[in-house]
Amino acid sequence: MLVAGEASGDQHAASLFLELKRRIPGVRAIGMGSSKMRAAGVDIRFDSSSIGVIGVTEVIRHYGKIRAVLQQMKRLAASERPDLLICVDYQAFNFQLAKYARSIGIKVLFYVSPQVWASRPWRVKKYGKAIDHMAVIFPFEQPFYESYRIPVTYVGHPLAGKVRPSADKSVLINEFGLDPLRPVIGLLPGSRANEIRRLLPVIRDAVVLLAARYPQAQFMLSQAPTVDDGALDEVLASCPAAIRRIKARNHDVLACCDVAVTVSGTATLEVALSRVPMLIIYKVAPLTYWLGRWLINIPFIGMPNILAGRAIVRELIQHEASGPAIAGEVGQLLDDTEYAAQMRRDLDDVSRMLGEGGGSANLAGLACRMLEYG
Repeated sequence: MLVAGEASGDQHAASLFLELKRRIPGVRAIGMGSSKMRAAGVDIRFDSSSIGVIGVTEVIRHYGKIRAVLQQMKRLAASERPDLLICVDYQAFNFQLAKYARSIGIKVLFYVSPQVWASRPWRVKKYGKAIDHMAVIFPFEQPFYESYRIPVTYVGHPLAGKVRPSADKSVLINEFGLDPLRPVIGLLPGSRANEIRRLLPVIRDAVVLLAARYPQAQFMLSQAPTVDDGALDEVLASCPAAIRRIKARNHDVLACCDVAVTVSGTATLEVALSRVPMLIIYKVAPLTYWLGRWLINIPFIGMPNILAGRAIVRELIQHEASGPAIAGEVGQLLDDTEYAAQMRRDLDDVSRMLGEGGGSANLAGLACRMLEYG
């Protein structure tokens, strides 16, 4: 049983199941996810695209629906009795599901560690009681769990070795109708509805300013498969600048970009692995923001900065994430060639930290061992 609640988790779970199918003939999977998992052959019992939200206020607003889906997944686990439950990220939801599943004798593998090392580290003990094994994607996470005597395996990051375009840059530039002599600015507004609602308007405001300052600039928006066209139309209709929207082709879009504006999350590592100079933006409900400031004990929100241990990429958080501020940083990356070159060198270092790849294969091997197969 595979359970993922967001676009990135849907992709990770799909990659895992494809690898499992190569290793275990006839393996079946049921659970919660979206289009990537369905395409990989998982029997999706609930499409998670409608419950991918972030932040305390947002979760409270959708609490009734999320709780109902959680109960549905508990009933599914109890009736189907899977040999292994693999919870992929989506921490609060999957923690409750894992705790229940283990209480009725189902083995639980949790993939993508909750960031307990960044906030409320005492939670690690609760996770240790709710799971059989934790699969982590960053090397520094393994000793953290080992210090609490929780079974853990570092499997590598699922994106390492996989962030590559489908064709050469020149081919993609031609396919997307871009001018190779003009700068390309990538826009990655996120995969959740509330991210689009909060951050796309300020991205639009930045595009208006950048289009006036750099008339030759070309704008590409990478649209997650979980984002409806209507959600983008509503915000971008008032934007006078031309924005090419490309759906479900993040790596191809990034291959064409000189600079990228991205929301915080998995996308920041996709940009880093593409070696594209970037700006990270983040905005949530005020209550979520103030609780985060109180609870989080690390100075950064973007994984490139967390991994580097210093600010290699500018972060604009909450009220700082405005159209003029975004446009100013993008402008500096376009105008200051040494600034952009240094960021590329720093992103190369981050890429090396993530390793050479094989995360899905390593995870599949761990799942096989837990299934006592092979």
